[in-house]
Amino acid sequence: MAPILEVKGLKTQFRTRDGTIKAVNGVSFDLDEGETIGIVGESGSGKSVTALSILRLLPTPPAEIVDGEITFDEHDLLDLDERDLRKIRGGQISMIFQDPISSLNPVMRISEQLLEPLKVHLGLKGEEAYRRAVELLRAVGIPDPERRIRGYPHEFSGGMRQRVMIAIAIATNPKVLIADEPTTALDVTVQAQILDLINTLRRDLHTAVILITHDLGVVAGVADRILVMYAGHIAERAPTEELFANPRHPYTLGLLASVPRLDDVGVNELQTIPGAPPDMLNPPQGCPFQPRCPFAIEKCQTYPPDISVGRQHTAACWVDVTAPSEIERASRRGFIPLRPVGGSFIGETVRSAE
Repeated sequence: MAPILEVKGLKTQFRTRDGTIKAVNGVSFDLDEGETIGIVGESGSGKSVTALSILRLLPTPPAEIVDGEITFDEHDLLDLDERDLRKIRGGQISMIFQDPISSLNPVMRISEQLLEPLKVHLGLKGEEAYRRAVELLRAVGIPDPERRIRGYPHEFSGGMRQRVMIAIAIATNPKVLIADEPTTALDVTVQAQILDLINTLRRDLHTAVILITHDLGVVAGVADRILVMYAGHIAERAPTEELFANPRHPYTLGLLASVPRLDDVGVNELQTIPGAPPDMLNPPQGCPFQPRCPFAIEKCQTYPPDISVGRQHTAACWVDVTAPSEIERASRRGFIPLRPVGGSFIGETVRSAE
């Protein structure tokens, strides 16, 4: 069966007075019906720009999609005119934006904002549309929806505003739901509730989900596959369990090593990734991670292709990070990620090598 969404060689740039920023540089992936993929990476890695490019929501200028294909239901979204795109945007592909307080209009009641997609995309009117809006608020767990629907965004908590955003996004039963860091700034209890809600909606509506986050822990129990992005490129892609059990890109290792674990014995200091993300106006030659990478070799001056390292598992890296010699060399640079790689713990291998 063909994927419901397919992105090929997407390149999005921002033209500024100081130069051109290649925010997304050749990203490709596909999404099947009912599947959830997670896109993770540091701020500035190109996650949100990729999502906004799919719906063509970036301001032009300065943004420009210079190359690639985005195929949805046999239509290339980059070739559609604005009128045809509006039928898909918000109808068949919806998006939960990162900050609900700035995404919701503060001077409009929740009812007006929730009724808009019902009227525009489903043609519902009057009492029928209003009943549907109330049902949506009830479906996303907002208590007393008949009363709360008449409220304004400032009268809702952060978690409740996010639930309103989800209700708006699913109002038209979309085929694809893009969630751009939907749990940012929420406490862990509300985070779990929001993720569980998205997972339930995917199961009940068979909606495909793209979940964008900087936190690997968020996608661990939700996503079927994970894409790790860095500096506008996909550094690694794999099924979720495979990525956590057998990470093969140094950047993924760094992300995992920076997260505390429940099974760590004793007091272990969390690892940090040295340096900072590259200046996208002047990116490094070759692999963009090599200035920060403890595994870097001379060959990294040339950008690596996606190398198959397992079933449905690729990593854009010249180095085999599971090789004992490479692990020992990285350890001399102070990098000891306590994460399982190839069935063993890298940190244990390093200590035994020392």
